[in-house]
Amino acid sequence: MLLKTKRKSKKSKHKHSEKTTALSKKEVAAQKRKISEKRNELLQAIAISCLVTVALSIPLLFVAGPKIAIAGGAAAAILLLSYKYPRQALWTFLIYLPFSGTITYAIGGGNAAFQLAKDAFYIPALIALIQSCKKKQLPLFIPKQMLSTFSILLMMAMLTLIFVNGEMQLNPMKGEKPILQGILGLKVLIGYIPLMACTYYLLRTKKDLVFFSRMHIVLAIVCCLLGLMQYLLLQSGKCAGTRGMIGNDLYKATLQARCFVGGSLVFSPEVKFIRLPGTFVAPWQWAWFLISNAFLTFASAFCDPSFWWRVIGLFGMALVFANAVISGQRAALVLVPVATAILLVLTGQLVNLKRFIPIGAGLAILLFVGAAINPGIIEQQRESFVNRWKAAPPQQFLFNQFEQSHNFIIDRPLGRGVGRATNSTRIFGATQLIETFQPKLIYELGYPGMIAFQIMVLHLAFLTFRAYRSVKDKSLRSYGASFWVFVGFITINPQYYPLDVDPVSVYYWVLAGAILKLPKIDKQVQDEKPQELESNDLQVHQQLKEKKIIASAPI
Repeated sequence: MLLKTKRKSKKSKHKHSEKTTALSKKEVAAQKRKISEKRNELLQAIAISCLVTVALSIPLLFVAGPKIAIAGGAAAAILLLSYKYPRQALWTFLIYLPFSGTITYAIGGGNAAFQLAKDAFYIPALIALIQSCKKKQLPLFIPKQMLSTFSILLMMAMLTLIFVNGEMQLNPMKGEKPILQGILGLKVLIGYIPLMACTYYLLRTKKDLVFFSRMHIVLAIVCCLLGLMQYLLLQSGKCAGTRGMIGNDLYKATLQARCFVGGSLVFSPEVKFIRLPGTFVAPWQWAWFLISNAFLTFASAFCDPSFWWRVIGLFGMALVFANAVISGQRAALVLVPVATAILLVLTGQLVNLKRFIPIGAGLAILLFVGAAINPGIIEQQRESFVNRWKAAPPQQFLFNQFEQSHNFIIDRPLGRGVGRATNSTRIFGATQLIETFQPKLIYELGYPGMIAFQIMVLHLAFLTFRAYRSVKDKSLRSYGASFWVFVGFITINPQYYPLDVDPVSVYYWVLAGAILKLPKIDKQVQDEKPQELESNDLQVHQQLKEKKIIASAPI
């Protein structure tokens, strides 16, 4: 009997293996067919894009010149391909973002169209996502709980657009287009909120989340190395910067001083004044890129499942810190180390402080070498920060901004018009310079609009906090904590207007979307924990589950 049962078990195992090999052959054939179909679709999409590019470029060549012809043709191709492949378009959008300033001036010659080029990836991908969500009956607005607060903000903004911008449009100042200015201002204010849904559907599994984090650490390292090169070229004299200029020109960022990457800069060592743009259009954007990456590099350094990627994350943190020192931006110099300290406490990574010891030693060596090469740099930054604080203490400056905006809207409860204090809308009309975000909202939308926006982002901060705190997996929870500290910090930030300007205007909504997806990813991780299955069966089970998740995703 024992021999018979053994034979039966061997036969059943043999049959099982035959079935699995037969199934695997069928699966391989099906996969080959799918790959072939996808390849044909890609070739067809490229061919159509090339035809549209040529058809658009030829007439533009005679009407507007070669640069506009090439840009117009390339834009048409990007729009078509982004709509066809929304997932790839969104990844490209995130990759393009930190290099947009460099591309704008190196290739586009400063053409304003190149500053909006990233939206050629984003908008078609968003349209494709909306259509796919409708087909698969998936929610379009993420998070759905925020729909009420968003609706109130939208209603207040539309009231201002109709009654304030609309009134100005009836009797506009010479050369002004208040309605167009309002539409562009509205796009700046709420145009990237759908990125929460885009990121939510972009990150399907834990692999996608890890790739997302690693991609940003690579981008941070590349941009920071380019920023160091920019500083060295200016320091060595190969780029003149603003040396030798007279009077106020020594303190003004100018495109004539552009060096290697990015846009306008100030480099006047004779008066100890430096403002570098890195790979961005302007120095302020570079400062907030470094501040943002204090959070993103920290996430990789302490949360990545791979030891080597954690080491790369620590290297990225060191480069971000070094660029904060040499950039000349007080905000970056103060907020990068402060953000790191806050993250160590709030994410519970103080227990892993030994991981931070190598980077601490590395930063000390870096600062020592930097001080030896250029003894005045650290002293210059310290003096600049102290002098600025004495001249305009932040609390007094903020109070003055609120008072100024209040005086502007005494007789205008709906504000002065959407976009009227947004720098990027100045092509359609005059704009008022307001250097802090909440007073800027008061000027444009009045107190009701400012309160509506602040309630919406506070509501989002609460929802994201609740989402990441519900996660059980430790590494996912650490990612969530790192991302949430950034979201929380920008939500309550009173200085400058980062939510109006790249890259924070993108990263804020993207990281909020990533946090909101964590509970779903956590559920997948919990389901994949070892079950009562053989290792091969478990692997097959996990692969099948991952395929189902990917197949059910809208992009």
